[in-house]
Amino acid sequence: MDDTMSGIGHGSRAYSLHKRPDDLCQLIQHTYALVLAGGRGSRLGPLTARRAKPAVPFGGKFSIIDFALSNCVNSGIRRIGVLTQYKAQSLIRHIERGWNFLDVNLGEFIDVVPAQQRVDEQWYTGTANAVFQNLDMVCEIDPDLVLILAGDHVYKMDYARMLADHVRSQADATVACIEVPMEEACSFGIVDIDAEFRIISFEEKPAHPKSLPDRPERALASMGIYVFDRRFLCEQLSRDAADDKSSHDFGHDLLPWLVPRYRVMAHRFEDSCVNMVGERPYWRDVGTIDAYWAANMDLVQVVPDLNLYDDAWPIRSLQRQLPAAKFVFDDDGRRGMAIDSVVSSGCIVSGASVRRSILFSKVRVGEGGLIEDSVLLPNVVVGREVHLRRTVVDKHSVLPDGLRAGIDPAEDRRRFHVTEHGITLITPEMLDPRGISRA
Repeated sequence: MDDTMSGIGHGSRAYSLHKRPDDLCQLIQHTYALVLAGGRGSRLGPLTARRAKPAVPFGGKFSIIDFALSNCVNSGIRRIGVLTQYKAQSLIRHIERGWNFLDVNLGEFIDVVPAQQRVDEQWYTGTANAVFQNLDMVCEIDPDLVLILAGDHVYKMDYARMLADHVRSQADATVACIEVPMEEACSFGIVDIDAEFRIISFEEKPAHPKSLPDRPERALASMGIYVFDRRFLCEQLSRDAADDKSSHDFGHDLLPWLVPRYRVMAHRFEDSCVNMVGERPYWRDVGTIDAYWAANMDLVQVVPDLNLYDDAWPIRSLQRQLPAAKFVFDDDGRRGMAIDSVVSSGCIVSGASVRRSILFSKVRVGEGGLIEDSVLLPNVVVGREVHLRRTVVDKHSVLPDGLRAGIDPAEDRRRFHVTEHGITLITPEMLDPRGISRA
């Protein structure tokens, strides 16, 4: 990789990032981000029965998709398309109401794109097919580069650094990569690289993943974040669409086909991560209830692994106009308090104790309650003398007086959903099957 190159052609423009740093701004302005937000999130079980995974609430006041969108805006990328499919109404509503501050007169926008069967009568059959079915929209925008993102991960990343990496290395495609423990590697696309970070092999969810040469306990995994030259992407998606043997997925089909034939580079996440935990970058795939609960619990630590209090890289979201949280009563056995917890606006903790937990907006906790190591989503009402431990409670749930959950797993399994690691999930339907579900 020659860092002294005078210019690299992409589309109709040339960029010289080392001699003219202002070219990075032009590069960003001529980049279009596509966020893949149609995932079913089946491993989250009942939590995604009524909503797409990117719409799942996270961290007290956000939705998961807010991280990808905030990363785009903070990186300077303000031309964004969000491709939806599965149970997308709450996701669409969230973006339309919470992300309407961009100025279309300045060429800034977020387009929410429903699956439209634009090519044939099939819905999206894979991630590559989702982009292929919207190539006419990409061509209309006419970017030099296309940044493709998953909308269901929690992390903070400066995409501009990855774009610059892509240009400097003269790559046809660039894949963001992160080190993962070997015991988790079979859940990811695993890459092997040479000395200049060129990818020499890509295997999606291998049964026997290859470890890093100098770190046998870890593997290098794709994060599902890709940069392509727009013309190259269009050519390769069209070729893949014509292949009857392809499942039309980036990880399963497109990247394994490209790697031996073109210059596909790896971008190290630690080079663009905005949130480091010690020497490791913070990134979470909250694809299971256990992982979702653990990622939320990261936020209640004295020094959280994920810093949401960083004014230089804010995570934006839909902000409801609600009163401040309130804690009432100060009597022995009836003291409203929260310790090592995140409590959002509109909450009232009435003579109850909240410890190491997250309360989303407008949660009400009744007298004598004890909430420990739990995540309560918006508009949950907790009755009197309720005890929750290691529990996730979905939106609009009304917990009756005296309920115990997370205390006796055998009892919980008769009424609720209990995970492999003992996290209890409660939804409104479990409490009242006759109720009307709301995402």
